[in-house]
Amino acid sequence: VQLQASGGGLVQAGGSLRLSCAASGSIFSINTWGWYRQAPGKQRELVAKITAGGSTNYANSVAGRFTISRDNAKNTVYLQMNSLKPEDTAVYYCNAVSVFLKNYWGQETLVTVSS
Repeated sequence: VQLQASGGGLVQAGGSLRLSCAASGSIFSINTWGWYRQAPGKQRELVAKITAGGSTNYANSVAGRFTISRDNAKNTVYLQMNSLKPEDTAVYYCNAVSVFLKNYWGQETLVTVSS
C-alpha cells in the first residue's frame, strides 16, 4: 500500500485546510485509515481515524473542528480542518492499518497556523 498525502500549507488562525491522502496498491486489505500529527518537541498523536465500516474517532483537541472522510471511488481519505488554531501547527501524516495489523505511512505534510 502506498499513501500520497497533500494539502498542507500556511493558514491564519480561524481558517481552513483540507488534507488528502491518495492510496494505491492492496487497499482492499485496509481496515482503518487515519491522520496523525507531530508538533515540534512532541510525540506523534492520533488526530482522527475512520474504519472500513465508516466509524470515526477524533482526538478531543480537534473534535467538532476536524472531519475525516473517505471517497472509495477515488481511493482517497480526507481531513477537513476548520477553525484552525496555532496549536494545530504540526507535521501531519496519513496512516493505514491492514487487517493483518500492518501499518502504512504516507509522507509528511506540514500545516502551519499563524496567530
